[in-house]
Amino acid sequence: MTNNKPNFVLVHGAWHGGWIWKEVADLLMYQGYNVTCPTQTGLGERKHLLSPEITLDTYIDDIINHILLEDLENIVLVGHSFAGSIISGVADRLKERINRLIYFDAMILSSGQSPFDIAPKEIVKERMALAEQSEGKLSIPPPSPEAFGVFDIRKSLILASKLTPHPVSTFKSKLNLENEIGNGLSVSYIFCTDPVYESLESSRVSVRKMNWPIYELKAGHNAMFTHPKETLNLLMKICN
Repeated sequence: MTNNKPNFVLVHGAWHGGWIWKEVADLLMYQGYNVTCPTQTGLGERKHLLSPEITLDTYIDDIINHILLEDLENIVLVGHSFAGSIISGVADRLKERINRLIYFDAMILSSGQSPFDIAPKEIVKERMALAEQSEGKLSIPPPSPEAFGVFDIRKSLILASKLTPHPVSTFKSKLNLENEIGNGLSVSYIFCTDPVYESLESSRVSVRKMNWPIYELKAGHNAMFTHPKETLNLLMKICN
């Protein structure tokens, strides 16, 4: 009997890796879905590949190649935080393989914008200063777990042990799209409200202007890590 359920591809944000999705992925697989959680170049278990050449296009190619080599179709493509820009790029080039896009408390860039272009100026200044102090001036060290809305001591320690420096070059590089954001696919936005991740406010303004459906999740920015069951329930609500 053929499994017509969509394939979930869960894409992590800055400083993270595919590991951040583990609990949600396990829950989805228990429900009978195929799930993959690729890690992008220079992060997570691929941290040894950190280099000044990494751009948003590198990350977009990471996910496109993952999809092609895993031969995935009928995809629910979920992008957390920084990966909002990445799933926009993937959808721009690989629309025929994707069923739906879910922007998970995610960054929304227009074509020609970089992540630093839409970030609050004080955050850009702070992150550039941190990058200047890093080895080779290549990366931005990860913020504290509390910055991601993780306050549970056990989870906070796990998160702190796994976060890796993020290539500063990706924050400076531009997203290049040939089509409108989302490329005509079904799109949804998950807004994590407790606490709100303030630096994404400009992205939420863009989402409201585009009249995308917004789903609120009463959890912090890393809800997939702190509230996996609630995250699963919301993903099921959006997809059904």
